[in-house]
Amino acid sequence: MIGLSFDISLILNSAVLGAGLAMDAFSVSLADGLNEPGMTRKRKVTIAGVFAFFQALMPLLGWLCIHTVAEHFAAFEKAVPYIALVLLAYIGGRMLYGGIRKKEEAGQTGRLTAAALITQGIATSIDALSAGFTIAGYGFAQALISALIISAVTYIICRAGLYLGIKAGTKLSGKARIFGGLILIGIGLEIFIKGIMK
Repeated sequence: MIGLSFDISLILNSAVLGAGLAMDAFSVSLADGLNEPGMTRKRKVTIAGVFAFFQALMPLLGWLCIHTVAEHFAAFEKAVPYIALVLLAYIGGRMLYGGIRKKEEAGQTGRLTAAALITQGIATSIDALSAGFTIAGYGFAQALISALIISAVTYIICRAGLYLGIKAGTKLSGKARIFGGLILIGIGLEIFIKGIMK
């Protein structure tokens, strides 16, 4: 009975943690949907899958750092808001510039490149390294289960973000890239401000 209640607690805690951690990824998915309203089902699965992968990977890396090189991890954690700001401001700035220059009207789509998608995945999940502290008391198997639950929750939330972004992007037409770029820059600023005010 104790084991069962513990497992339920682990699942619930991980699901709630996953929902909290996925909010930045949700917002970026929304921006991606705005940027590329004609994306295929395979693209949606890929984009949400990349966010889900990094949201699972980062807490596990945080857990590993705490159990190995905790003092170095604490020093690196201070750089996280700066890294997220630079990555998201760069991608958002490029998207914004492309929208203002109306490159999509010259036959170019706003298709997200693989490198930009991976950068987004890292930028939106890098603060999830801190979730390693939250799951630090778990054994490796429990930490892995927690990370997989976080990943599943992130995937679902990002698919919802893509859906909403695509719907809005179809209606916004040429302005979609501008809104998407502004959203990414805003998320970068939000992560930065939250990080330096801790």
